[in-house]
Order: sequence, then C-alpha cells, then structure tokens
Amino acid sequence: MDEQESQLEAIVQQIGEAVLATVETVDRLSERVDSLANQVQQQGYQLFALSDTVQTLAEVQEESLKRLDRLTDNLERLVNAFEQSDEGST
Repeated sequence: MDEQESQLEAIVQQIGEAVLATVETVDRLSERVDSLANQVQQQGYQLFALSDTVQTLAEVQEESLKRLDRLTDNLERLVNAFEQSDEGST
C-alpha cells in the first residue's frame, strides 16, 4: 500500500504543479490581452483624433479655396480695368 500511496502522492503533486503552471500561463496571457486591449483603445483614440484633424484640414482648405476664388475674381476685374484703361488712352 505504501508504494501505491507514494505513486498517488506523486501523481497528485504533478497534477498540482501542472495546475499551478497553467494558472501562471493564463495570468500572463491575461496580462498580454489587457495590454493589447489598451493599445487597441489608444489607437482608436489616435484614429479619432487623426480623423478630426483631417476633417478640420479639409474645412480650412475649402475656405482657403473660396478665398482664392474671390482673389482670382478680383484680380481678373483689376486686369480688365487696366486693359480698358489702356484701350481708352490709345
């Protein structure tokens, strides 16, 4: 009986060690998953900020183009006025 008890004890000890190793592995995996989740969340925030910045840039560019169109129109009127002035003086 002593030998069987000894073998059972050794088996139980091995099972216990395997369970402890598994728990440690699961804990490490859990930490890594948490870390990855945090990174994904941060990247989500960064993408949102980038999207907002691109939207603002597009709005600013649109306003700049409108101003450039107005400037072009004014310059064309100015050139036309000079041309008409030159034609009238010749």
